[in-house]
Amino acid sequence: MIGSLVGNGLQQTTSYKVVIPFYVYAAVSLLIGTILLFFHTDIAHQHYFHPYTLAITHTIALGWGTMIIFGASHQLLPVLVEGKLDSNLLAYLTFIFAAIGIPFLVAGFYMFQMGWLVQFGAILINIAVICYLTNVIMSIYNSKKYNIHAWFIATASLWLFSTTFFGLLLVFNFTRSILPKDSVAYLTIHAHLGIVGWFLLLVIGVGSRLIPMFLISKYTNDKTLWQIFILINLSLVGFIIFKLMNCPTTYYYIVLALGLIGIALFGNFCRMAHKVRIRKSVDEQMKVSLLSVLQMLIPIVVLLIVIMLFPSKKYADMSILYGFCIFFGWLTAIILGMTFKTLPFIVWNKEYSKKAHAGRTPVPKDLFNENIFNGMTLAYIFGFILFVIGIILSLNIVLKIATIALVLAASLYVSNIIIILLHKPNIK
Repeated sequence: MIGSLVGNGLQQTTSYKVVIPFYVYAAVSLLIGTILLFFHTDIAHQHYFHPYTLAITHTIALGWGTMIIFGASHQLLPVLVEGKLDSNLLAYLTFIFAAIGIPFLVAGFYMFQMGWLVQFGAILINIAVICYLTNVIMSIYNSKKYNIHAWFIATASLWLFSTTFFGLLLVFNFTRSILPKDSVAYLTIHAHLGIVGWFLLLVIGVGSRLIPMFLISKYTNDKTLWQIFILINLSLVGFIIFKLMNCPTTYYYIVLALGLIGIALFGNFCRMAHKVRIRKSVDEQMKVSLLSVLQMLIPIVVLLIVIMLFPSKKYADMSILYGFCIFFGWLTAIILGMTFKTLPFIVWNKEYSKKAHAGRTPVPKDLFNENIFNGMTLAYIFGFILFVIGIILSLNIVLKIATIALVLAASLYVSNIIIILLHKPNIK
């Protein structure tokens, strides 16, 4: 297994000291986010512009999703561009500024202090993103390998900066008139810049490289990936234009169709990689990640229902359901799976890469507890499904039970991260 991973390009080119802090921060953020959700399940029936909703959303989107993607991409970027990370210093600065900025932003939202607290956090987060974007662009430029995966991650990084910079404008717009309308009017644009431009593009770009690699599949199809790249970007640009021009609701079917086709093509890409895989048995981590590909369709279905049947002002719960399916659905699922494919290898490389010749060493999957992982997966799936049911049926007791399951899943996730990081070399 180790030989196949190294042979496919997943060798250590970035210091573990750069990568691991992001994983730890993200794990703690997931736990905090689920605990906040437990105490504030009533947000499922509130407008999405609510202090607790904003706090929880940004804890998950920035503290959990973005921070772990930062960490993983600093490790995986050299694999994607077949080169080296341009600067460890920029990676450290990305972590420092984001790690400080996120709590300020979340605390400001939670207490609904839209003054200096939120503004200071937003400024630090933007500095972190600029450091990350510079590192990505320079790494790609120096590698001179402008493959489709490099295009995905570079474009996603640019959309991330657009997301955070626009968010910064929205934050300052609360206290001074910077934009033509109030900040609430632009929230859906800000959200979809991050969801589609940052998360979706990056997940597809990285997933299209890692999923075949971890399945030990030689399947590749750059033509399909370029089609996906164009469709997703057209979908996002079209949405922004239609939103700013206040176009009729029917126009959104166009961008929805483009996005749906792009996601369907990616799903088929993963299916083909799975079909022609060399290793027939698929481990539990990959099953969770592949499940997340199917979960990509859930937010699209929810959005379609919202457009067709329920105006957002009349049925606000559907907006919460849409966001929950994105952040606690496909995004969390793919991260839960990929964490235990990437982090164990990073720690294995740290402990054994120079000692493997000395005797028999464990494989990366031996560095975490598989029973805890399976328990985490079951708790997560149970909690996710139950929370969706709770939103649809407006049952608070169901929502509470669901969040208990999600807190349990996050706790098991954190405990397995600790097990990996505390692993001691064991050479026989």
